[in-house]
Amino acid sequence: MTSRMLVGLIGTNIQKSLAPALHEDAFTAAGVSGHYHLMDVATLQGRRLEDLLAAARTAGFAGVNITHPFKEAVIPLLDAVSTEATEIGAVNTVVFDNSGRTTGHNTDCSGFRQAFIETFGADAVRGQPVLLLGAGGAGRAVAVALMALGASTVRIYDQDQARATGLCADLIMRFGADRCELLTDPETAAEQVAGIVNATPVGMTGYPGLPLPVRLVQRHHFVADVIYTPIDTKFVLAAQKKGCRTMNGGGMCVHQAVDAFRHFTGLVPDVARMKRTFETACAARDAASSTGGPK
Repeated sequence: MTSRMLVGLIGTNIQKSLAPALHEDAFTAAGVSGHYHLMDVATLQGRRLEDLLAAARTAGFAGVNITHPFKEAVIPLLDAVSTEATEIGAVNTVVFDNSGRTTGHNTDCSGFRQAFIETFGADAVRGQPVLLLGAGGAGRAVAVALMALGASTVRIYDQDQARATGLCADLIMRFGADRCELLTDPETAAEQVAGIVNATPVGMTGYPGLPLPVRLVQRHHFVADVIYTPIDTKFVLAAQKKGCRTMNGGGMCVHQAVDAFRHFTGLVPDVARMKRTFETACAARDAASSTGGPK
């Protein structure tokens, strides 16, 4: 590993991402002069995923994270994809080797799983059904994590029925027909599950609304959201008011960053330090937003 390193993030609406704070502090702790660069297609008009990936390679990046809406679209652009990312069907971390060859990994799955265990416990879904909202890149990672956590059935709803059908078919092929259920309407399923996970962008800054009517959330549910901008979505806050155990996207963000940093550098960062960095950066971001200051 060199003493200088350049990494980044490709996605849309990512100006409030805390990834730069997490990775740059981890670089500092490792004695590396590192920079984390945001490549936001919402502001880089006309720049496609292919363009940004090629630019990062040319500029000598060690790797890039990939976020909404490119976690599935990036796969055919890569030279190689890890076994786990292939099985998930989504990539959120791309590593460039010395020759510029690209390899895709998925750290969302391990990140969600670890955050879930820390928040709810390792057996919180074992043998029980779960409602999963969203079948995109994040939803794919969460679905596989829920399977690993022992969920009896993952019941999947996405407004894009084709996307939900594709994920359900992949899960059935890998885990069996009894482990996955495709929903055309989440209402009935919500009554019969142990918990609800939002893996859609609904509720994130720039994507207003609720992924599910709050009236469907019941006190016995656990409610998890992959979003951390804002740190507690309206969905999470509404679930808390109903007495539900909840998990925001902060833990997943930290743990996926830990694994991504390891892929980029070969080093394992201090998880406790990264959690503290996240909390500090999140508080500063939210304070700036509330006062109308720099975002």
